[in-house]
Amino acid sequence: MVDYGINFWANGDFFIDDGQVKINHKSKPALIQIVQEIREKGYRGPLLLRFPHLIKNQICKVFTAFERAIAEYNYQGNFKAVFPLKVNQMPHFVLPLVEQSADKCYGLEAGSKPELILAMAYANKNTPITVNGFKDREMISLGFIAANMKHDITITIEGLNELETIIDVAKEMGEPYPKIGLRIRLHSSGIGVWAKSGGIYSKFGLTSTELLEALNMLERHDLLDRFTMIHFHIGSQMSDILPLKKALREAGNIYAELRKKGAKNLSCVNIGGGLAVEYTQHENENNRNYTLEEFSGDVVFSLREIAKNKNEKEPDIFIESGRFIAANHAVLVAPVLELLSQEYDEKALKLKDSNPPLIQELYDLYESVSEKTAIEYLHDSFDHMESLLTLFDLGYIDLQDRSNTEVLVHLIIKKVLKLLKHKNHNEIIAIQEQVQERYLLNCSFFQSLPDYWGLGQNFPVMPLDRLNRRPTRSASLWDITCDSDGEVAFDASKPLYLHDVDVTKEEYFLGFFLVGAYQEVLGMRHNLFTHPTEFSVVFDDDLNKGYELCNLLEAQTILDVLDDLDYDTKEIERILKQYIEENQDLDSDSKKEVLGRLYVMLSENGYLRTISIKKG
Repeated sequence: MVDYGINFWANGDFFIDDGQVKINHKSKPALIQIVQEIREKGYRGPLLLRFPHLIKNQICKVFTAFERAIAEYNYQGNFKAVFPLKVNQMPHFVLPLVEQSADKCYGLEAGSKPELILAMAYANKNTPITVNGFKDREMISLGFIAANMKHDITITIEGLNELETIIDVAKEMGEPYPKIGLRIRLHSSGIGVWAKSGGIYSKFGLTSTELLEALNMLERHDLLDRFTMIHFHIGSQMSDILPLKKALREAGNIYAELRKKGAKNLSCVNIGGGLAVEYTQHENENNRNYTLEEFSGDVVFSLREIAKNKNEKEPDIFIESGRFIAANHAVLVAPVLELLSQEYDEKALKLKDSNPPLIQELYDLYESVSEKTAIEYLHDSFDHMESLLTLFDLGYIDLQDRSNTEVLVHLIIKKVLKLLKHKNHNEIIAIQEQVQERYLLNCSFFQSLPDYWGLGQNFPVMPLDRLNRRPTRSASLWDITCDSDGEVAFDASKPLYLHDVDVTKEEYFLGFFLVGAYQEVLGMRHNLFTHPTEFSVVFDDDLNKGYELCNLLEAQTILDVLDDLDYDTKEIERILKQYIEENQDLDSDSKKEVLGRLYVMLSENGYLRTISIKKG
């Protein structure tokens, strides 16, 4: 059995049993069972499955880890957290998040006006709201309105001009005032793709000189008592704990110094996000070098020691880790439409009565290959193919000969892989890039996995079933966009092996895991492919199956997508109908039939209809 590294990335949320991926919760259903149930309802194309219980699991893990560290070190401050809405603003994520965290001091973070409206509407009462990012007068005024709604809101200042605006709005709107936070520009920075979030040249934050000026401005305008928080962020998906430790020392000392300069209501240190998710499927390819327990322990211990040494109050600890909360709650399921070498079977072989010698040799290799000669004959077949393709370019063999060459080489590859399927994969790893199979998936990587395309972010991927059978094909994955970047290429250093299946006879589904953070909100309509059809899987012991499918959000129809792009869909329908009606080659009944088919297609989504399975 191949486990696709499930013990590295799944955190016990999913497991393999009886050759299937199952959800490790209550009735423990198989993912393939859920997918087949949805397919029976008539939904085709890619699916996005949400698991709200996993949102709660992650929130509880974070709070438990910090509460244990606080107890262990006898820390006097409290732990609080907010979810940054930029990570996932989708309602079928946000609303369960708010519901599942109702018993925790867990609020929302907004970085734009629409996000702030969401936070004001849905944040649980008595939970914090923080506002980050650049802000204009209107956005700051929204913060004052939130304070009037009795929200516990903190507006984080990114620059002195924003503080000037807060002072002006305070004069205009009066009390109650929101709390005020200052984002500090640390010298410390993170590492990796998002390292530029921190450091002295980072986009956001106040320098030491600006911090002192901000303190003076607050004092002059009688707002110093509203200054309660400092905030920093050194990068998303922090792979190494050491930069965080350095940043904590710097931020802790700034906190203590600001209090000594009169900011007596300053009581919170917001360490931002960055708590990493482990995406790896392969040993020794870890995405982080620390545990959640180490992360929380280092934060608590570092701030305690600085407060103790500076003889200051131990601050409340805020975090804004969104990826860690959201990533694992969603699974993208993509049907395999085709294995692109499957047209090469013996039926496609059309040998002549008299064939070129190299083609006859290829046929002899195919007929006589054995386990002992497999690697040697495979290399010989590649050499013969190169020679034959050169002969075709020079005009010495015809198109049928070229076709026979391609078919025979693929037949030899398949036979070799079958002969070697019980061998260790390392014995054939050197030839995998030459014999890889291309799996065509009914999805768009640009829409559903944009971080793979844009940042090279890997996501765990595996079949949903057949896991009691050894996969034999080194796989590259192609989506259905007309873009060569829509491919997850085979990587010999991190290989993906899949099964050799005939998708005209049996369905084969791949699951992409940990896709719940950023992917949906960053997804783009490349080729005008829309979001997948999505369901939430909610567990209930009182149900026969132990779960129910709810919160259906269908993939948009073709007309819906065009309408979102501000096309006049009524005009499009009118033009298409006119073209059909003006066709003199069609009689009245034919025009009605063609028009009916067209309207059916316009009311469906743009993903491909899966190939019909041949029964029997």
